[in-house]
Amino acid sequence: MDFPLIWAVLIAVAVMMYVLLDGFDLGVGILSGFADDDAERNRLTASIEPVWDGNETWLVLGGGGLFAAFPLAYAILMPAFYLPVLVMLAALIFRGVAFEFRHKAVRTVTKKFWNGAFFGGSLAAALSQGLILGAFVQGIEVEGRAYAGGAFDWLTPFSVLVAVSVTVGYVLLGACWLILKTDGATQVGARKWARRALVGVAVSMGMVSLATLSIDPRVTARWGVTMATVDFSTFVILAPIPAAAVGLVVWLWRDTAPTAIGKPDWRAFVLAAGLFLTGYVGLAFSLFPYNVPFAKTVWETAAHDNALGFLLIGAGVLLPAILVYTAYVYALFWGKVTDKDGYAAHG
Repeated sequence: MDFPLIWAVLIAVAVMMYVLLDGFDLGVGILSGFADDDAERNRLTASIEPVWDGNETWLVLGGGGLFAAFPLAYAILMPAFYLPVLVMLAALIFRGVAFEFRHKAVRTVTKKFWNGAFFGGSLAAALSQGLILGAFVQGIEVEGRAYAGGAFDWLTPFSVLVAVSVTVGYVLLGACWLILKTDGATQVGARKWARRALVGVAVSMGMVSLATLSIDPRVTARWGVTMATVDFSTFVILAPIPAAAVGLVVWLWRDTAPTAIGKPDWRAFVLAAGLFLTGYVGLAFSLFPYNVPFAKTVWETAAHDNALGFLLIGAGVLLPAILVYTAYVYALFWGKVTDKDGYAAHG
């Protein structure tokens, strides 16, 4: 049994679950900064209140899984990303505090401060995650079994591009979540934000995809595409991934139109999640088998098989429990957020 490969898939799934679930509530947090008034802001935060803290479980699972299953990868990657990781964690903590304190604020000044902190924490967390992803995809300098780069090697034009792209993507997820969870004027506004974000996501995905092809010759060879030529015999194998992304963009554009009211509200969020999934799968094909691009593979950085097998027993118990709990909570709070719900949650 290939334990390193199994654990690589498990961690990849955990990270994807985090991106989709915490991504939409970070997106809602960013959109809360553009709410028309406190009543609308309350409806936005009420839509994520039952689930936002549980969504972050997947981040713990992904990070803890990397530490336990791939200790060498963890030891190399963490020093490379210390600063953006610390900023991300601080932003998530500050955001959580602001989420609770904004309900208790009485004075106008303190209420504005905590509302701004919730918006700022959401934005900072999203940008930090994008910087980490961009620097990871670009690859880091490794000598032997240790990180050999500088403290700010993660800050490059490519990582900034990815950071902006991830943030716009989270806004898209958040807006589509609000289409699902709200109605009336709030949903109309969410449709407008979804369309704006969708344009940004489409442009960003194209730019990031082209930039990724120039990062390393192995990525170019995997896709068979350069800036000047296309090896169709190679590209045709992976062509369904970008084709699916284009199809999802077109479908989502139609489903977020003002005239789309009456169509299933859940579909916009599913389409947005599918768009994220196409990008994630494309990235996986570009980087596999490296979990320290482009220096170490999953087999080179994995713990011993007996340790991975023992950990897999725990994961076999923990993962189903998390999935069942997550499904139960989302089913329990499936309905729309109304004006009354927003007032009750935050009054």
